[in-house]
Amino acid sequence: MKFEQTLLDFLMRHQEKHNRTFHFLVLMDAIVSAAKRIELYYRTGALKDNLGLAGSTNVQGEEVMKMDDIAHEIVLHYLKSTERVIQVVSEEVEEIIDVNKGGGRYFVYFDPLDGSSNVAHGLPVGFMFGIAKKNLDGSMQGSEDYHLRAGNEYIAAGMFVIPTGMFTLALRDAGCWRFHMDETSTFVKPVRMLLPDVEKKWELSYNAGNTETFGKNIQKWIAENQSKYVFRYLGALAGDFHRLLANGGMFMYPAIVNHPDPKKNRPQGKLRLMYEANVVAFMCREAGGDALDESGTPILDIKPKTHHQRTALYVGSKKLIDSVQKALKA
Repeated sequence: MKFEQTLLDFLMRHQEKHNRTFHFLVLMDAIVSAAKRIELYYRTGALKDNLGLAGSTNVQGEEVMKMDDIAHEIVLHYLKSTERVIQVVSEEVEEIIDVNKGGGRYFVYFDPLDGSSNVAHGLPVGFMFGIAKKNLDGSMQGSEDYHLRAGNEYIAAGMFVIPTGMFTLALRDAGCWRFHMDETSTFVKPVRMLLPDVEKKWELSYNAGNTETFGKNIQKWIAENQSKYVFRYLGALAGDFHRLLANGGMFMYPAIVNHPDPKKNRPQGKLRLMYEANVVAFMCREAGGDALDESGTPILDIKPKTHHQRTALYVGSKKLIDSVQKALKA
């Protein structure tokens, strides 16, 4: 009989090793509970008529799926229940949500259902989150200015790929780890994720249909390099990055600057910095990779000006990111 290490045991040992409190475990237990509940609604969505449009648009101007609203409410409920979260930023709500400013210790930034258009087709979606800490050093003393954290100030970031039963969690300066859900719905068997050095496995992941709308430097880079790698694109950041961690390569969502309809240009990029780009950039750094925006600036160094700030994103194996950085700065 073989017993795999559980996520809870893994986190307890991590906290003890670094002489930290177990408050983080309470938060992570809530996040895991939320993910399991979202997966339940995903699996039963067709039966409960939860797969269609909600009849509204979110702060991003995108049509909201019923599952978007459901996932947001689930995550918010569990985060509130911890009594340890100060504020949250959700992809689905325009304003920053105050949760427990009087006694909390964490800030949580999340996309409750990345790639929600995949739900109706039974394709994978993601629940992505980043966590920052009050005063950053863990102290409960002193004032808190509630500033928006850059990615390099996060203490953890992770994503659930639903309904695969896989969870990837990165802890600052402690690695990127993948867990698998067992028959009892317990996340077990931590596996350290390191981007492979074997280039023949590397993949490029991007929306090839947008290539002619990218900047000329990136178009040139693609023309010179795409034939060297396998092309894979799911259309959901969590799913594409899930593959990337195992196989290596690069996911990119460049700025849109040459669209035939100027109204559809996105010179700042499309992905959201705080709960999409920062999350995968943080995990990628802990797995030995890197991430940049359209200017070639490291994603994790960007100080957010707004909580729904958008960005272009290049994330993946260091060699490819360095190559793209040269092209961006040419």
